[in-house]
Amino acid sequence: MKRQAQKQHEAERRAQHTEVDEGGRPAIPQWLGQRRARVALGGIIGLAGIGGAFFLPANKEATQEEDPVARAVQDVVGERTAEAHVVEWDLPNLDHERVDFWMERFTTVPDMRERMEGFLQRAGIYVPMLLEKLDERGMPRDLIYLAMIESGFEPQAYSHAHAAGLWQFIAETGRRYGLAIDRAVDERNDPVRATDAALDYLEELYERFDSWYLAAAAYNTGENRVGRIMRETFGREKARSEDEYYQIWPRLPRETRDYVPLMIAAGRIGKEPAKYGFDHVIPDPPLEYHEVMVPPATELGAIARAAGVAIEDIRRLNPHFRLNRTPNNRDYQVRLPPGSLRQFASSWGLNLGPEVERALTE
Repeated sequence: MKRQAQKQHEAERRAQHTEVDEGGRPAIPQWLGQRRARVALGGIIGLAGIGGAFFLPANKEATQEEDPVARAVQDVVGERTAEAHVVEWDLPNLDHERVDFWMERFTTVPDMRERMEGFLQRAGIYVPMLLEKLDERGMPRDLIYLAMIESGFEPQAYSHAHAAGLWQFIAETGRRYGLAIDRAVDERNDPVRATDAALDYLEELYERFDSWYLAAAAYNTGENRVGRIMRETFGREKARSEDEYYQIWPRLPRETRDYVPLMIAAGRIGKEPAKYGFDHVIPDPPLEYHEVMVPPATELGAIARAAGVAIEDIRRLNPHFRLNRTPNNRDYQVRLPPGSLRQFASSWGLNLGPEVERALTE
């Protein structure tokens, strides 16, 4: 009940402060790619072979005539007038000297500009998937900027603190939220599974603190530290406004102090890239794939040959594999490039079934 009330509160708050699209969802800048592009998260699932393996057809919504990246580029180069462009936030765009500091760094320091360019380019791959999952949970869409500052949308990012993946989980927290980390796989590097785990964690943190910015701080430095600082400062853990993050700001560790300012700076640039001189950045195409279940200890090379693709394509879509095979103690889902499912099924001697065949031809 509490989570349902939270989602209702978020929906009401966003309706008061943001422009919404035709589906009642806050609009998102088009440079991030087709807002509702499905990236193998839904659609028709067929059942076939290998002990009941599931096949998930790749997205068919992004047609050549309606290419999300082309639309994104058209938008940032000014096809819409400045007067028609309304910047929406569903988290507060709070001013602070550290926001100004990071804005200046990202826009004027050459290596920081280059880093931001990479962030914006890779956003095209992962943001549609992130938005899909945030929308399903009724969570603020601006949490995409938390992933941006955590990893720069690099699923194989690894930090000096031994945090890994798009959401920079340490091993202990990753396992706590259901990610497999063993000799064969490190699911912290799986952008889809890691996103599910990160959003589970953030929802729990929000329930504890009633603030997405405090949840973000707790995600970075630990919930018990943030809880203790809140109790010592206010005599309570739950926030009464998002700007209470800045009221406890001096007591946070140095890295965590910059966490929300970085999110806000990234959001300002991400929502208006042309304004800050990033209109030349072309986002990469959204993540798309088929997904198949294979038996234990299946060689990645065998999967690639069956699908008629390079093994590098399998590794690119499955950055969580540590070895040249799937885990040897369980069946495991493997992602295949779009357009390769039929050949894989033919090579593997599988019958996709009428539903999957129909989906592939639509």
